[in-house]
Amino acid sequence: MMTVTEKENNMDMLNIHSIESFGTYDGPGIRYVLFLQGCPFQCLYCANPDTMKFEDGKDYPMDEVLREVRNMKSYFGKEGGLTVSGGEPCCQARSLITLFAQLKVEGIHTALDTNGHVLNHYVKELLELTDLVLLDVKHIRTEQHQKITGKGNEKTLAFAEYLRRIAKPFWLRYVLVPGLSDDPRHLHELGAHFQDYKNLKKLEIQPYHQLGVHKWAHLGLEYSLADTPENTKEELARARAILEPYFKEVVVN
Repeated sequence: MMTVTEKENNMDMLNIHSIESFGTYDGPGIRYVLFLQGCPFQCLYCANPDTMKFEDGKDYPMDEVLREVRNMKSYFGKEGGLTVSGGEPCCQARSLITLFAQLKVEGIHTALDTNGHVLNHYVKELLELTDLVLLDVKHIRTEQHQKITGKGNEKTLAFAEYLRRIAKPFWLRYVLVPGLSDDPRHLHELGAHFQDYKNLKKLEIQPYHQLGVHKWAHLGLEYSLADTPENTKEELARARAILEPYFKEVVVN
């Protein structure tokens, strides 16, 4: 197993947590989804807490990734392609540049699912090669964002502003957690902040769930939201009604 530094310097490898070969959730159409290892956030409701540590994961050769994506190309149709998620994929941007550049040559659509916390020259080069960004905004207020993720939201909002500046198409993703990120005042603030982003194509409201709780227990970690209920249909409908006036399209996943 390579060290974190060795992985960062080896552009022929990706540190991967898992792969979904026939995804329909992370971007348009049928997607081949890479979930990369390591994330600077420690989200309270993370469904995959085993992706957080950078030193875990599997070293995956780039040529093998390319081969598997190519094998899936006939299933992608007009909309599908590759989505790279996490963890936080921008932490491996240098390696992803090589992958995305080759896929662009081959006409395969690429999507980047990111929390927007990392924006360096490698990420900027990667974004030039990316067809669609799925930007996860955990909360519009930095103090609540800090509570949810352990980090403020200043870098995420700066990332969104950079996407606007380069006119990169993106979808906004927002997890609606009862008592944590569902306050109507904050939803209006979220909408008001993003309503003038011409390159923002869609807002995805992601209902809160506890599907990953068993993973927290397996890792010996305390899941602090154990008593938080899942959203009711009425709560989701109310949030959608608040946000719809601000965005071109609002969907509940």
